[in-house]
Amino acid sequence: MSGQRHNQVARRRVFYIPGYDPIHPRRYRELYRKEGAAQAAISGYDIALKPKPKGENYGWHVDASIEGATVSAEVEVLVWSDIVRDSMSNSIPATYLQLLRTAWVYIASGALWRLMKLRKGPVIAALYPVGMLLGQLGIALALWLLIFKVVGLLHPLVGLITGAFAFLWLLRWFKKKDGKFFAYYLMHDYAYAAATRGANPPALEARMAAFRDSIAAALHEDVDEVLVVGHSSGAHLGVSVLADLIRAGRVPGDGPALSFLSLGQVVPMVSFLPDAHRLRADLAYLSARDDLTWVDVTAPGDGCAFALCDPVAVSGVAPVGKTWPLVFSAAFTQSLSPARWKELRWRFFRLHFQYLCAFDRPKDYDYFRITAGPLTLATRYAGRPPSKSRIERAVNKYTSLAA
Repeated sequence: MSGQRHNQVARRRVFYIPGYDPIHPRRYRELYRKEGAAQAAISGYDIALKPKPKGENYGWHVDASIEGATVSAEVEVLVWSDIVRDSMSNSIPATYLQLLRTAWVYIASGALWRLMKLRKGPVIAALYPVGMLLGQLGIALALWLLIFKVVGLLHPLVGLITGAFAFLWLLRWFKKKDGKFFAYYLMHDYAYAAATRGANPPALEARMAAFRDSIAAALHEDVDEVLVVGHSSGAHLGVSVLADLIRAGRVPGDGPALSFLSLGQVVPMVSFLPDAHRLRADLAYLSARDDLTWVDVTAPGDGCAFALCDPVAVSGVAPVGKTWPLVFSAAFTQSLSPARWKELRWRFFRLHFQYLCAFDRPKDYDYFRITAGPLTLATRYAGRPPSKSRIERAVNKYTSLAA
């Protein structure tokens, strides 16, 4: 295992890969600042942030005093929010066309039915924007029909035109209020992977390559651990970034410990698609390497993630000698107090980000101890058994590793 000589950490480089998110990653800096302070107050440690100098890749600096040790960490974020924004159509008709194309890809390929064999929650989350958008269209059509019938009694043409204006106005109103409904946002999210049937678009591959270079450079710095964190769809991007890094021989044997933490992963939504050859190959490759430590944390309380689904095994590409990932639960119902759980349990989108937030009854998962504490990921979870309820059966129909 790379960097095994490092058990204690005084300096760490953290590389964070967000999911499909059109908002600038400063939101993650502010989330880290706010939730880190909250966790520190609960758990009795100190943590402070300051921005990185202008001109450098986006991120922030962390100074912490945790578990009797002082640790400094530099956090760098893979910025692809501009790519996300460019992929999100501003047109209502284009979004409904995306709906049809995305539904066709998942249904015709058989991926949808196989995903339903794993966890119902993320499949329901995937179907939610379809149902919500069709529901909005139905309500708008009903309004058009109602106005046509009422006004049309006096003048059919006026009723038709007035109804059409009302139809368009209501669809635009629904889109304007998508900050509450999340129908358009989620539709764009699922459509992004479906558009290429599981392959990465060239623009994203280029951004991943640049990020990989930053990680490779950090592995030659005077640090004790290089930690890559992938959240949501950022988890499968992290798999490919690290697989490429190791294949290219860019992990020094005497360098820092190399660690990978995947959080709230939705890997099957991509790896179950026909053309996700690269991702499946990367999953198989990374799962058998001793160059790194890979820990995968999800929670059944997160309805948007494939909770406790081993992303390698369920994708049907587990090789002989598979070692990773270590799969366990953040156990929201136990690590959050009953009052806090009651407050959050129906806020599905917020729960999907709970891995990056404070727990008022923390167990052995603490995002801030992992990213700013004095132990490497390997040391922190040495001997930690995987969750007994994890799913490891191969479900995927598409298991090819090359196009």
